[in-house]
Amino acid sequence: MRTFILPLLVSLPQVITGQAEDFPGRLAEAAMNRLSHHVVYDGSYLRIGYPGGDVPDSIGVCTDLVIRAYRAVGIDLQEKVHEDMKADFDSYPRLWGLEKPDPNIDHRRVPNLQVFFARHGTALAVSSDSDDYKEGDLVTWMLEGNLPHIGIAVGTRSADGRRPLVVHNIGSGPEIGDILFRYPITGHYRYRGR
Repeated sequence: MRTFILPLLVSLPQVITGQAEDFPGRLAEAAMNRLSHHVVYDGSYLRIGYPGGDVPDSIGVCTDLVIRAYRAVGIDLQEKVHEDMKADFDSYPRLWGLEKPDPNIDHRRVPNLQVFFARHGTALAVSSDSDDYKEGDLVTWMLEGNLPHIGIAVGTRSADGRRPLVVHNIGSGPEIGDILFRYPITGHYRYRGR
């Protein structure tokens, strides 16, 4: 009788949870699940717990949608951004006059998330080719009035099948829309929490 030993190609936790195969799909699904939440657009500064703190689920902005989607897949952006800012505060924008990191708000600011995703994920080229934007990708824009915005691309396509739809919160709570090229894109990222 012969015994064959096959090499293990993925680690056991990945096999059990499926994390290796479909992180983008799980993140997109978590973003889609946010569509069922009634959220009033409110970016007020609030003191929240750390780690794992959040503003009340009934309020939030575009970054809160991203933060909550990542939390649903086991990644706490509040903690990750805060720890990175403590380690290298000078790499982050100084747009708010802060002299040190603030775990109550730093992760809720698009420019900070852009720096974090570029440092710890993959910063991809901004492109006009919709095929470059995949499910689970993070996209940032600059809205009129110089307002930064962020959303998560999902697997659902536009009516003409050409573009991925994006889950975001632009002022009316979580929504899904064909907005990929509606505003000037300022960033394109992939982050899996490593």
